[in-house]
Amino acid sequence: MASTPGASHARDLAQIERANASGRIPVVFVHGLWLLPSSWDRWAQVFEDAGYAPLTPGWPDDPDTVDEARAHPEVFAHKTVGQVADHYCDLIGGLRRRPAIVGHSFGGLLTQILAGRGMSVASVAIDPAPFQGVLPLPVSSLRAAAPVLTNPANIHRAVPLTYDQFRYSFANAVGEEEAQELYGTFCVPAPGAPLFQAAVANFNPWSETKVDSTGPERGPLLLISGEKDNTVPWAITNASYKKQARNEHAVTEIVEMPGRGHSLTIDSGWREVCGTALTFIQRFACP
Repeated sequence: MASTPGASHARDLAQIERANASGRIPVVFVHGLWLLPSSWDRWAQVFEDAGYAPLTPGWPDDPDTVDEARAHPEVFAHKTVGQVADHYCDLIGGLRRRPAIVGHSFGGLLTQILAGRGMSVASVAIDPAPFQGVLPLPVSSLRAAAPVLTNPANIHRAVPLTYDQFRYSFANAVGEEEAQELYGTFCVPAPGAPLFQAAVANFNPWSETKVDSTGPERGPLLLISGEKDNTVPWAITNASYKKQARNEHAVTEIVEMPGRGHSLTIDSGWREVCGTALTFIQRFACP
């Protein structure tokens, strides 16, 4: 049986309660498309061991497991960037201490939206989806998004990836055996709407992908780029960095992880990326 919306919300509230009771600085992890909160489980343990209170809340209605997600893809449909950003704002509002936020892919975009709203003490956006005003659109990004964008009806649907599509968009920088394992362990359907929102953001002045990158409350921000990422190549992450670096009130940094693809948060090299994020957060939010 699939998790009910109430069950997923109860899980998130329990994490908030634990974080508040701990008295530690919270760290909120935000996943992107085609993944679940469980993709952060190993990261959460590293941050907990380092003295933080990790939280891995989902997008609205996220199932608990990959099997449930694949059996009930309809729960992912109709989720928009603005809806998910507001959902995370509401959850973070329940924390007694302002958290650090770490996000990957569309979770990296959400991280920057939340930082722009003054919700984080420090933020790390990993291979982040582009926000409004980020102009580069590499061919590899178009190919990675094609499973969704080639059918306009997908804006209202949840869209799965085939293994070959996952291999190109996520797991191009790992071996065949590991790619198969990652696909079986982590990949779930995803809402099509956010990709359509990102695709037309620069033509829509009211786009939900808008980020307040220069505000005084944004806080320190690190952007991490995988050198071999097909989905969010360096050109996109660096363009995001250049806009964010205009912020005169807080540190903005960027780092490229050599030889890494879009799966860099979940593949066998995850610990190096996790350590890079942890070191940055420790500079500004020492437990």
